[in-house]
Amino acid sequence: MRIALFFSAMLVCLGAVAAPNEPATLDRSTWPEQLISPALFDVASRAEILAFAHALLVSETLDESALKQRLGLKTINLDTIDNLRKRMWQRLLANYNLAQQSCDQDASFCYYVDGMDSLREQAGKFEIADDSFYVAWAEPSREFHQRYLDEQLRKAALFPQISSEIELFGEQESNGEAMHDRLFSLTFDSGPSQLPGTTDWLTDYLRKQSMSATFFVLGNSAQVRLDKSGTQALQALYKGQCVGVQGWEYRSHSHWQDWQDSILRTTALVKQVIPNNYVALFRPPYGQRRADSGGFFQAQGLQVSLWDIDAQDMSASLSAEQSAQRVLSLMLLWRHGVIAFHDTQDKVRTALPWLLKATAQSGLGWEDCEVL
Repeated sequence: MRIALFFSAMLVCLGAVAAPNEPATLDRSTWPEQLISPALFDVASRAEILAFAHALLVSETLDESALKQRLGLKTINLDTIDNLRKRMWQRLLANYNLAQQSCDQDASFCYYVDGMDSLREQAGKFEIADDSFYVAWAEPSREFHQRYLDEQLRKAALFPQISSEIELFGEQESNGEAMHDRLFSLTFDSGPSQLPGTTDWLTDYLRKQSMSATFFVLGNSAQVRLDKSGTQALQALYKGQCVGVQGWEYRSHSHWQDWQDSILRTTALVKQVIPNNYVALFRPPYGQRRADSGGFFQAQGLQVSLWDIDAQDMSASLSAEQSAQRVLSLMLLWRHGVIAFHDTQDKVRTALPWLLKATAQSGLGWEDCEVL
């Protein structure tokens, strides 16, 4: 019976990971202005907020049957979906108010919003005229926000049977929603890469940029690097960076019988080999963890570190630049947060420099990894 339940759960998890549509991305060349000032960042931010708010408002007109069909699911958790929508509306309102602070410098997409009712009203009638300066962006943006919203609604619909970053289980968990405006944190999963590899390039690149990130390592991958190159090389690899843990293998920790041992073994290895870089953070692969795991993490002094901006760089359907463009669009929408890349993906060699160049003059801040 236990084996049957295990395989049943794994089939459900695999179905959740494989979303029915390709990940959403938005060609940023359709936006006619470069983000060369904080005010121009705000213009683009206001536009993305209104476009997403419009998509969110439209989704609320769907009844349960229509929503199931749209998400490609037979059963959905309406309560979690409703909670997600409420949180999204609250964040959209806060973000729009922040983005409007520069309206005296550029009034594009500045509308009267003094609360939730007026935001919903503006979202309902939001459209781009055919002769607008921004018309080339209008349809690609509409498609992006609908697809991105569906990604999020689908995760909420499956929660908590299939856990993900869409919802927190308790105080031992965090994501990027509480960060300050215009502040972002870089995180990288599933490393270190094989030697030599993307992790080596990435940590060197970050040091040259005087930046730091949190790397969530797999115990087996770290052990391979340790066996091949030794302790000093592993310490040099992560110099100036932070290292959290992601378990011994990149697999779901929600239905794995040895999930606790996976975390304990990896934590012990990292503390022993690179103690000066260790931070007490666990990043669950796929965002999947047990609903009752809070006590374990508290006892171990670990925080579950989730994210709210996903690069989707493991998707074969997205190029490196498309992954970076997705991240930038979500940075404009959410205005702060934890960005999740994978340092085992070669795409990051192109995606990260593109992202940093595109935002270099936009007044953003990058959180020091030790603050995460």
